[in-house]
Amino acid sequence: MAPFPLNLNQLLQPIGVNLLYVLIGFGFGYALEISGFANSPKLAAQFYLKDLTVLKVMFTAIVVAMVLIFAASSLGLLDYNLIWVNPTYLWPGIVGGLIMGVGFIIGGFCPGTSLVAAAVARLDGILFALGGLFGIFLFGETVDKYAIFFNSSYMGRFTLMDWLGLPAGVVVVLVVLMALFMFWGGEQLERIFGKVDLKQAPKGRYYAAGALLVAALGVMIIGQPDTTDKWNRIAAEKELLLNAREVQIHPGELLATLHDHKLNTIMLDVRSEVDYNLFHIADSRRVSLDELPGLIPELHLEPKNTIFVVMSNDETAATQAWKILVAESVPNVYILEGGINNWIAVFGAEDSRIHPLATSPGDDMLRYEFYAALGAAYHASDPLPGEYNIEYTPKIKLEFKRGTSGGGCG
Repeated sequence: MAPFPLNLNQLLQPIGVNLLYVLIGFGFGYALEISGFANSPKLAAQFYLKDLTVLKVMFTAIVVAMVLIFAASSLGLLDYNLIWVNPTYLWPGIVGGLIMGVGFIIGGFCPGTSLVAAAVARLDGILFALGGLFGIFLFGETVDKYAIFFNSSYMGRFTLMDWLGLPAGVVVVLVVLMALFMFWGGEQLERIFGKVDLKQAPKGRYYAAGALLVAALGVMIIGQPDTTDKWNRIAAEKELLLNAREVQIHPGELLATLHDHKLNTIMLDVRSEVDYNLFHIADSRRVSLDELPGLIPELHLEPKNTIFVVMSNDETAATQAWKILVAESVPNVYILEGGINNWIAVFGAEDSRIHPLATSPGDDMLRYEFYAALGAAYHASDPLPGEYNIEYTPKIKLEFKRGTSGGGCG
């Protein structure tokens, strides 16, 4: 979304991108080091309620990043759909967090802070980092033995907004308020258990807290753009593709794509359940236009080699579905040219159980009558490429708009 490109390679040369990654990594490591995160006794003091630096530094980074992300999204500078959010595996995540927490208490580091300590040549940090690498090796060698649990309780891209059922802006304000309360509570714990003199703490933290809360309230007031807002921002560009017929693919190209094992093709049929039950392409998935927005997070988790093809009886409803998906930054979305009616015209001409209607029923209506509601049991539902010699202009161009990234602690 404007004004930033979707890919850094569109803005910088590869060497510039790599240099940017190095600078970000250096800056992150430097911030952790000057915060004292290379000192294991200081980190371990977190669990004895004597020094809450870990909570204050890391939670500050989290809430500031959260406010900036949703502020940029509110202003149309960033599409939240393009930000990788680790899928939730609830119980494995809880168990993994407990294991890491115990390791943190015993060793005084988490994986990220051990690298910070190793970078400044602290022996305990080096040994902890090596132990972490050995643990990764053991995990890789044994994960098959508990793969069922490791992949259990999958919840997809599950956020606080999904859990609470609240708008993103409200959640941002609540998280900021929670963080500020935790900071205050952390200081009180440091005063009681760590004998810290809070009078020596910088007064500027109050101004920073106020500024953060004001920014969060601004995010809540402005709100997040809906699908219509997102489409309006890109309509001028995308309408050109529609009018030039660049995204409407011939049934022959869809058939070839379905049998291309290098591609993962997902067909979304946005027709009524009645029409879908009468006839549909094999392996297509019926979803109504109203249900489509709720499917967006799932679609963003599909592999990079995925092609999405939307279809209706003609193209009217499919075009609306295409606009929704494109507005929500789902990549590689195409429309079945002429819809199911055209598919049947190409592949169902010889099926005696399918007959064209004598008169046109209207736009985006089935123009055929069927022997029975056999769904994908008709031959035309699952034709073989070798049975047809079809000429068409290929239009599918696989685009990679974003890549996944890993999570972790500081």
